[in-house]
Amino acid sequence: MFHCNHFVLSFGSLSPQSSRIRQRSSSSFIFADSTVKDSTAVASSQSRRTISSQEARVSLVFALASQTYSLSQRVLLELASETSKYLLPKRFESRNLEEALMAVPDLETMKFKVLSRRDEYEIREVEPYFIAETTMPGNSGFDFNGASQSFNVLAGYLFGKNTAKETMEMTTPVLTSQTKSDGEKMDMTTPVITKNVDGKDQWKMSFVMPSKYGPNLPVPQDNSVRIQEVPRKIVAVIAFSGFVTDEEVKRRETRLRDALKNDQEFQVKAGSFVEVAQYNPPFTLPFQRRNEIALEVERKEI
Repeated sequence: MFHCNHFVLSFGSLSPQSSRIRQRSSSSFIFADSTVKDSTAVASSQSRRTISSQEARVSLVFALASQTYSLSQRVLLELASETSKYLLPKRFESRNLEEALMAVPDLETMKFKVLSRRDEYEIREVEPYFIAETTMPGNSGFDFNGASQSFNVLAGYLFGKNTAKETMEMTTPVLTSQTKSDGEKMDMTTPVITKNVDGKDQWKMSFVMPSKYGPNLPVPQDNSVRIQEVPRKIVAVIAFSGFVTDEEVKRRETRLRDALKNDQEFQVKAGSFVEVAQYNPPFTLPFQRRNEIALEVERKEI
């Protein structure tokens, strides 16, 4: 018991000294530890600032590169997509080398089915469709100034010059037709009156309208633009490349009419006037342009 108390007393008498030693050691340790922590914190802070700055630069470079790459990829894809519309014919079968070289834009057009093919032409049944048309100035169907004016008027309607201020999608082809006015007549869907001008033939340019609108097309702001529905019809068609001129149209029309005289099944419908379809934009190379001459026909009575 005495030894135990002595041990306790001894332990107790040693405690203050031991405590002071521990305190000094602890203080030294705390000081040293805080010094190390402060040094580490400063170094870490400096490191973070340096790394952060570098990372920011690197991240910015990568972000810009990635954005540029994504943008360039998107532009290239869009360009490729748009370009592909004009590269290969998708709706027509080639009968000769001339037609094989023709490019046709992959845009909406009137729907038709081929009833028969001849050596020089083919017979098509065309489903009903709507057009926006305007009468061309002058007596020529393919005079540059008259055609340009008519094209601009119709393009203006298509791209927002209408009461709905709606931009519509491009379609193909651009149609140019020859008609003869016969007195005064009321257009089917607009109150514009078409008059005979000194008994002369007239040329009209038409855009095929997107089928999604049906008869509910926006009303043109320009009174010279008329909306018409073209009923189902059967036509004989000759395709050719190059630029369209009045002389070329006349030559092709004569050739088509002569060929149809020997057709055992179809004949030119009475009063039918030539219609010219141009499927390609102006920048298309001449040998790649697809043009068509069409005459409405009917089955021969047996």
